[in-house]
Amino acid sequence: MNRIILISIFSILTFNVMAQEKIVQTAGRTQLGEFAPKFAELNDDVLFGEVWSRTDKLGLRDRSLVTITSLISQGLTDSSLTYHLQEAKKNGITRTEIAEIITHIGFYAGWPKAWAAFRLAKDVWAEETAGEDAKAAFQREMIFSIGEPNTAYAQYFTGNSYLAPVSREQVNISNVTFEPRCRNNWHIHKATKGGGQMLIGVAGRGWYQEEGKPAIEILPGTVIHIPANVKHWHGAAADSWFAHLAFEIAGENASNEWLEPVTDEEYDKLK
Repeated sequence: MNRIILISIFSILTFNVMAQEKIVQTAGRTQLGEFAPKFAELNDDVLFGEVWSRTDKLGLRDRSLVTITSLISQGLTDSSLTYHLQEAKKNGITRTEIAEIITHIGFYAGWPKAWAAFRLAKDVWAEETAGEDAKAAFQREMIFSIGEPNTAYAQYFTGNSYLAPVSREQVNISNVTFEPRCRNNWHIHKATKGGGQMLIGVAGRGWYQEEGKPAIEILPGTVIHIPANVKHWHGAAADSWFAHLAFEIAGENASNEWLEPVTDEEYDKLK
């Protein structure tokens, strides 16, 4: 049954990833529609409507990388580069990555061109913090959304966590993301019959531990079966973001009992 669920989930996600994403562009017609209508048509309908939209062949993030590399190498540091830097940020390129990209380009295209590009890039990524940078980089590692801050259960977590519903029909599935060192409290999934929970590692590295037993490392693809009425906790490793799918197992008289936090002393024993 678990294997069927996994195959179904990843089949759907693979289809979604491979599907083309239609890019809509109107800048050509807006700026040059009357003066150069054919150029405007080629810009909006062919360059963006066809070439940029072939995301099943090359993703938007990689197309942004190719484009900004080409523009910087030519020394074009005008509004067109600013636009493509903004699009690169939207397409998932982080502050750390753009700094490394422009530095790399500088060795091949010329130091002055890199300097000019950095002046624009600093403005585009001005508000992005190191924490947001790491979060954005982690999002690219997995096919599920990080989701929103897990405020409803924040009192039962040490550190910041995020929650993204995956399914609320047939099987209740959520993607739970933990920042480094984040973990939930000791807790018990209670049930008089059935119940419990199943976890599947999605990205990063984390831990699962039952009371009185050694912790188990969770990596992408690791499956953890949590019986009902067993005290346990799970969360991220100290040096890694971590995400897992959580499958709620149906049971009679099911409820969750949240207990004490996992202390730093307990947590720091894990390596």
